[in-house]
Amino acid sequence: MVVRGQLSRELIVAAAHDIVANEGLDALSLRRVAKELGVTAPALYGHVHYKADLLRALAELEMARLLRAFERIDATDPLERVRLQARAYIEQALADPALFEVMFLTRPDWANQPTVEELPAATQAFAAGAAAIEAAIAAGQLRDEDPFMISLALWSASHGVASVVLAGINLGDAFTSRLIDVVIDNLLAGFAADH
Repeated sequence: MVVRGQLSRELIVAAAHDIVANEGLDALSLRRVAKELGVTAPALYGHVHYKADLLRALAELEMARLLRAFERIDATDPLERVRLQARAYIEQALADPALFEVMFLTRPDWANQPTVEELPAATQAFAAGAAAIEAAIAAGQLRDEDPFMISLALWSASHGVASVVLAGINLGDAFTSRLIDVVIDNLLAGFAADH
């Protein structure tokens, strides 16, 4: 049980994270989080305003996790970095499907890209992916095309692979790994500088 003075947004988000990771998104409610923490639901309102606020915080937590995965990639070749980032995105989705779903419950306005203050981790993760693509363009590995468009195309392909595998199609680990490579490699080949 949490003493009310010890209650914090971080503690609430951590409890929500555990519920979603262990039982799925449908199990999440403010009342359920309060029960896990041994407080009443109204005690949460000083830290999270409503369920959508909690979901947004969870999404940011998962985007921060994705950003850390991107930061661990030490490939010096820009195109290899792009490949490994796409793979990291898919692997995170496959490792924690319910948390992956939460990442996209707060949808950015692509026409008016969110600022770092609105969605800091999501903005930084997307920027890290775009930076790798910009480096590949600068190195002459990808066509000199809009990096934002290439980033969205790569994200769409990676998201599609994750969605197909998570749909319950039992492809097996080896086939899934090969599918990831085929989709990423063929998409990047389509944007190759000599294409």
